[in-house]
Amino acid sequence: MRKNRIIQGVALILSMLMFTYCSNSETSKNIEANGETVKVTLSQTEENTSGSNATASGRLVSKNSVNVSTRMMGYITSMSVKVGQSVKAGQLLVTINNADIQAKGGQVDAQIMQAQANYDIAKKDFERFQNLYNNQSASQKELDDMKARFEISKAGLEASKQMKNEVNAQYRYTNLTAPISGVVTMKFAEQGDLANPGMPLLTIESPSILQAQVMVSEQNIIQVKQGMQVKVVIKSTGKEITGTVAEINQSAEYTGGQYIVKINMPTSSELLPGMYVNARFPFESKSVQLAENSSSVVIPKSALIRNGQMTGVYTVSSQNTAILRWLKLGKDLGNDIEVLSGLNANEAYILSADGKLYNGVKVSTK
Repeated sequence: MRKNRIIQGVALILSMLMFTYCSNSETSKNIEANGETVKVTLSQTEENTSGSNATASGRLVSKNSVNVSTRMMGYITSMSVKVGQSVKAGQLLVTINNADIQAKGGQVDAQIMQAQANYDIAKKDFERFQNLYNNQSASQKELDDMKARFEISKAGLEASKQMKNEVNAQYRYTNLTAPISGVVTMKFAEQGDLANPGMPLLTIESPSILQAQVMVSEQNIIQVKQGMQVKVVIKSTGKEITGTVAEINQSAEYTGGQYIVKINMPTSSELLPGMYVNARFPFESKSVQLAENSSSVVIPKSALIRNGQMTGVYTVSSQNTAILRWLKLGKDLGNDIEVLSGLNANEAYILSADGKLYNGVKVSTK
């Protein structure tokens, strides 16, 4: 019984294989019979001698970015700004309950009044004893005592005024204003929340001045120089922009062996903080892998064919038929892509076609 089932299974598989073979043969015959020909445009791979240039990835950040916080603890009574809102330097952003500071300010005002009265009395007494001493009607000790009393009252008045300055400074931390002109990009609290000393409440960025912040490997950081011109590719648009190296971090202790390099970008309405970028530095990478491949094959991204996780390009066989060849890709070069394997230098491939391409279809060049 078991042998019969095995025999039936083998027979079923053989019949399926024969059906597939016949179907494929029939399809090939149909293609040949139809004489379908797709007009294509061919291009030739180029050898990119700059393929060994060092590249680094990162994103755009605002050069001027500040967190607005307070030194006082209290409930937020007003926060009228919203994320995305433009603000000007000096504009009121947040108000914090200041009842405690108002009470302390009243106490300081009373102390100042008392200190002023003591100062006025001590000053008059000192001037009176100065005249008496000049007329030899008061002793030197009496004059010294009056002078000491006057100096003490003067110091007391000055101390009270400094306390008033301290209260006024605390008032400034209950009415928070924008330190720079820019756009509110983050809110960490809302009206009614309790603000704590040092806790960020808002983040303001100036989008008019942007930098590309990229991570450079330790093999290449020595070659990066301040003022160096760098090609920066915006990943979302593929646009290439020239920037200038502005800052080079000389430590990688907290960045996993990568060094932060900041590149000044020109002003453009198409650039926004947070956009991902690739930076190409004008020197050869010192990494072992790139040193072994001093040149690479580059093709435009528009020629690529994608199928799931696999990427390829159509080439033309000696029988003038399309052949899909799978590729291993390398660095993203904006509108182009580096090909590590699958295509050789100076080899032809199909750049575009007027019809649908598939393996075995007849092609003719335009």
